[in-house]
Amino acid sequence: MLSLLTLTLVLTTPSTSQTTPTCSKFSLQEASSRYIATQSTGSLTYLQPLLSPNTTFLENNLPLNISTSTTLTSPAHIDRNQTIYDVIQCAIFTSLTITDPISPRVIGAQIFLSPSSPPSILKIDRVHTTPGDWLFNATGTLFYSQRENWSEIPPAERDSRETIKAAADAYFDIFKDASVNVPWGTPCTRLEGGAYTGRGLPSDSCNIGVIQSYDMPNRRYVIDETVGAVSVLVEFGSIGNAPDSHLFRVEGGKLRRIHTMTYCERKPNCGYELPGGLSPRED
Repeated sequence: MLSLLTLTLVLTTPSTSQTTPTCSKFSLQEASSRYIATQSTGSLTYLQPLLSPNTTFLENNLPLNISTSTTLTSPAHIDRNQTIYDVIQCAIFTSLTITDPISPRVIGAQIFLSPSSPPSILKIDRVHTTPGDWLFNATGTLFYSQRENWSEIPPAERDSRETIKAAADAYFDIFKDASVNVPWGTPCTRLEGGAYTGRGLPSDSCNIGVIQSYDMPNRRYVIDETVGAVSVLVEFGSIGNAPDSHLFRVEGGKLRRIHTMTYCERKPNCGYELPGGLSPRED
């Protein structure tokens, strides 16, 4: 049985120095498939074999009873799903895009499993966004994300876990310290809610300015070196410590793609105007 300290470390800290897998990608793929089936049907039957009485379920940073969650057990037609696999931490990050005009949603979930055979789910930690959340536009999210390349990177060209995590941390650290050197790549595209910075140009940039003097606390990581990706769930300081999900793709040590979703807790667009440099999708 895991001690409380060990469990805390498993759930919150990436093992960047560890290179030996703690579980198989097959196990992670099964967990992802079961989670997607549950959200699609609204039935916990698919996820139940992996759950235990001690499974933690968080949504927008609030602990909830997974059996009575009205969002997880609300069936939805999923237009797009994307999953990254962290065999070192035994974790996955899955994003779901639902464009149903009656109940559109964009959801990002980190799921941590026990390094055992068979594995069980220790924690589901997710950001659930709907109309009124930061730049929310599920149609725009689908439109832009399905045109991007998140394919596997050849083994000889992959960055280390440390490099991938450091690139994401630099992005968040600059909100507090303007002197931080963020490894901006070019071109780089940023999908923020349903707004997009990319124009299909070699000069596309994700460096469009930030609101500074804010911490970005409570960072939780899932890292997949095979696609150069890191998921970071965080409290977004410049928007009132709002529950937030950032997914980065790093190539050659540089940030090349950024996907974000931010929950605004019944405050439309978190009380802000559309920032310059971001373009909502035009139908």
